[in-house]
Amino acid sequence: MRTSHGGLQIEMEDNVYMSNGRLFSIIAFLRRKKLFFLKAYLHATTAQTNNINGGKFMEGTIFSLIPAIIMLVLVLLTRKVLLSLGVGIIVGALLIQDFNVLETVKEIGSVFFGIFISDGTFNTGDMQLIGFLLLLGIMTAFLQASGGSRAFGDWMISKVKTRRGAQLMAPIFGIIIFIDDYFNALAVGQIARPITDRYKISRAKLAYYIDSSSAPVTVISPVSSWGAYLIAVVAPLVAVTGLQPLEAFVQMIPYNLYALGAILLVFLVAIFEINFGPMKKHENHAIETGEVMPSDKTVPGDLSQAFEPSKNGRVYHLIIPIVVLLIVTISSMLITGANASGENVTILTIFENTNVNFSLFIGGLVAVLVSFILYLVQGNKNAKTGLVLIEGIKAMLPAIYILFLAWMIGSIISTLQTGEYLANLVETANINSSMLPVIFFVVSGFMALATGTSWGTFGIMLPIAAEVMSIADPTLIIPSLSAVLAGAVFGDHVSPISDTTVLSSTGAGANHIDHVITQLPYAIIVAVASIVGYMLIGLTDSLFIGLLATLTIIIATAVIIKLLQNKTN
Repeated sequence: MRTSHGGLQIEMEDNVYMSNGRLFSIIAFLRRKKLFFLKAYLHATTAQTNNINGGKFMEGTIFSLIPAIIMLVLVLLTRKVLLSLGVGIIVGALLIQDFNVLETVKEIGSVFFGIFISDGTFNTGDMQLIGFLLLLGIMTAFLQASGGSRAFGDWMISKVKTRRGAQLMAPIFGIIIFIDDYFNALAVGQIARPITDRYKISRAKLAYYIDSSSAPVTVISPVSSWGAYLIAVVAPLVAVTGLQPLEAFVQMIPYNLYALGAILLVFLVAIFEINFGPMKKHENHAIETGEVMPSDKTVPGDLSQAFEPSKNGRVYHLIIPIVVLLIVTISSMLITGANASGENVTILTIFENTNVNFSLFIGGLVAVLVSFILYLVQGNKNAKTGLVLIEGIKAMLPAIYILFLAWMIGSIISTLQTGEYLANLVETANINSSMLPVIFFVVSGFMALATGTSWGTFGIMLPIAAEVMSIADPTLIIPSLSAVLAGAVFGDHVSPISDTTVLSSTGAGANHIDHVITQLPYAIIVAVASIVGYMLIGLTDSLFIGLLATLTIIIATAVIIKLLQNKTN
């Protein structure tokens, strides 16, 4: 997630509903219990806490971790993301308002309306992203109704001859479309889904390919929305090294062990068909039944049962709208970035100042108009235009519900100062300087996991890493800054409340929690290898040793899993 942000969301995933009665039952239960152990602690330390936090008992303390932990545990136990997010929001609001139910309801309402109104002004950025998701759903519906998706799948079957080739499509396109992670996640899904569906590749697997070739690529690309932002952030932080900002960023790239390792593992998984853990279950189900997603799961963008596609569909019914989406979005990013750069217009300032959400909205709007026109002029249509529009909008609502609640829990966690608490732990700890890169990686990973925002983690942890290392060991500033970037991307990858994770599952048409659960083991492999790599970099001061160890561990693990997989088969 890049940014974190009454009414209560009552629609639950997989046709499970939470009534207002149950929501208030949860509130009543928490109030009745009042988390007795917390209250006892607070009453024992009231004076001290008041002096430190001005009466805000939970903010910036270990208790600020509670909503994130409860939410993550519920996600793993129930696999119902809306329920888990809803409970996390309620618990967080209770902590903020010291278990006052009326104030808790007001807090939740304030956070909800904060999605739309921020600092007294309309929050156009987030609304443009929501608008783009709705437009993407409508465009997808027209591509499906026109028969373009079916025709493209038939055409690609003649070009891509193997299941391996179909799997390689997604990460290859992910690297090609490197300018922005949002754009990458949604565009690659539209291109790859028709062919991966034909080769019975599970949607969970496609979501993994999309997610692991979006942020890991953009975070190491200077010419991207991420790269431009990071160059601007690190500029004052690397002054002590004597490096120019772009030079420092380029030097940071090989130290970003998680990003490089994630990209490597994606291609190993695609080439050697490495399936294990929950992913193996999804892949086996797809191969054996032909269902690329479980029939009992709710997924965004699924229109397979909504209407019968036209039999007159042609490849251009899919290709033209997507090409228009690519051209208009990229052009808009360049134009908005150049306009906002003033007199100093360079490729870096353009991507630093570009308005990604506005560009996505404009690109989506033009692409929908083009797909609509192509559908209108098509003969023998099987679905009415109004039905296509409605079904396209409905298909994206599950993703939008998740995104709204993710923004709300992000705002709650921000108020509780969870990130600041974790950052303070690192800043005040007495740790050997050689261990600091790995510590920065771990803390940044947990911070991004808990808050759902990699960019927020960058903003908090990069200055701390630079400040600490400039005193402890200036030679490790670049590795430590890279460790922060790597940890933040890892945490973002495994966080169910990260908007990039939500958009990856949306682009793939996968159930969101299925995507989170199936991607987790692969991300952990890379994270463990990265931890070893950063430890070696700190101990030996050698990039070569750390990077080699990281990539070797990933390759060795992949080989072992493949051998065990073959033995089992």
